[in-house]
Amino acid sequence: MELDLAVRFLVIAADSFIGLILIALVLFVIYLIFLYCIDITQTKHAIRRNYPIIGRFRYTFEHLGEFFRQYFFAMDREELPFNRAQRSWVYRTAKNVDSTVAFGSTRPLNVPGTVMFMNCVFPTLTEDAVEAKRITIGPYCHEPYATASLFNISGMSYGALSSPAIQALSTGAANAGIWMNTGEGGLSEYHLQGGCDLIFQIGTAKYGVRDSDGLLDDSKLKVIADYPQVKMFELKLSQGAKPGKGGILPAEKVTAEISKIRGIPEGQASISPNGHPEIRSVQDLLDMINRVRRITGKPVGFKTVIGGSEWLDELFHAIQRRGEEYAPDFITIDGAEGGTGAAPMSLMDYVGLPLAESLPLVVDKLNEYGLRERIKVIASGKLINAADVAWAICLGADFVTSARGFMFALGCIQALRCNKNTCPTGITTHNPKLQKGLVVPDKAERVKNYAHNMVHYVGIIAHSCGLKEPRELTRHHARIVIQSGQSILLSELHPDVISSAHRKNEENIIIRKKS
Repeated sequence: MELDLAVRFLVIAADSFIGLILIALVLFVIYLIFLYCIDITQTKHAIRRNYPIIGRFRYTFEHLGEFFRQYFFAMDREELPFNRAQRSWVYRTAKNVDSTVAFGSTRPLNVPGTVMFMNCVFPTLTEDAVEAKRITIGPYCHEPYATASLFNISGMSYGALSSPAIQALSTGAANAGIWMNTGEGGLSEYHLQGGCDLIFQIGTAKYGVRDSDGLLDDSKLKVIADYPQVKMFELKLSQGAKPGKGGILPAEKVTAEISKIRGIPEGQASISPNGHPEIRSVQDLLDMINRVRRITGKPVGFKTVIGGSEWLDELFHAIQRRGEEYAPDFITIDGAEGGTGAAPMSLMDYVGLPLAESLPLVVDKLNEYGLRERIKVIASGKLINAADVAWAICLGADFVTSARGFMFALGCIQALRCNKNTCPTGITTHNPKLQKGLVVPDKAERVKNYAHNMVHYVGIIAHSCGLKEPRELTRHHARIVIQSGQSILLSELHPDVISSAHRKNEENIIIRKKS
């Protein structure tokens, strides 16, 4: 009797299962017919119209191709914007695990543009090495900023990044003793929670310090300056991702909180002007720098992508006429290699000079006008590995900042979804379900490790060159491969420039010796 009941139950279950399968198949066929009708009647896509249903796979494979190339097909040094070798180094140093490799380098050494550092036959011993020297920024300010931090966090706004990402960066920066740039999106509580030193960036939309007309509000600026963590102010003229265009924040990322911080309408796309309405000349720029410095009492500089040198001549001439005290305290040079921000491809790919050309250009101009000691230089633009940072110091940078390097330290997998609010790692999304994967204490530790290990490995390069600390690196300590496949010293490619006053003095000495 019990066996008979069991058999009946199995028969009913089997019939039900088969029935469900049949229903599912019928629904699937109806769905395919529905898709077929849509594809054959639509007029926007020729492939789908000519090959209904099957043509849809093209778009699926095109989308999946990005991920398959990253994990299965691309070699270690083939991907863009950052290859697997570059990312892996950041991941290992952020996790504080062994970053050594075996069996020789996979990096080709005969490709034009390849940089090689010149080791010394008598390298610096560990016991003779010293910490990076402290540099004072803004000697004419009421509150100058003195720091030894070599490698710092570049501008990334709250809004573009999620709140846990900002918290992790802020906490990690404080633990590493480095500064963090707020980006143009204003000062949030998440920037302050970690306790790190901050550079407040004033973008073209003046987020956080704007009046009703979108211009700079002195009273709001003073409120920001009163935060002791805010050490400097940076006027953003342009950025590497989109020189000549303002910041872009999609509407879905403009939450009520971000609306309040920035002073903009909630749920509407936030698009900054492509320039400061108050700054239309070098005179205007100097006026604005000194206005902000007067109100805040703190160092003020500007960030820009270099597109030519003529305006630099005009700017430095104006500074010489006004006096050194009116000069910007620092210049952040962003390379045209792109950045974390979403941008039109026409700007991302084709506008502005890369850092390899713009950094030595600006440093040489500062030397020519005798302003190199007065104005500090910050290099920014695709610098995420120790060799990148050492190279920038060789060319004359006082400091290096990175945004994407620290995003990798947070766990970024280069999914290229920064502007979609669908970032799978929770770094650039406001989706709570995706944000929960980013655990602040764990990621803050990785940020600290990455910053510390960066300085450590830049130090190793400097020590191999016979130097005691990284900031002693010069253009005489590195070579670069040219078109022939041979290498020349950076100092040959970019000869050191001396000021016109110094040159005239040397000429007078030579004349006196001859006479």
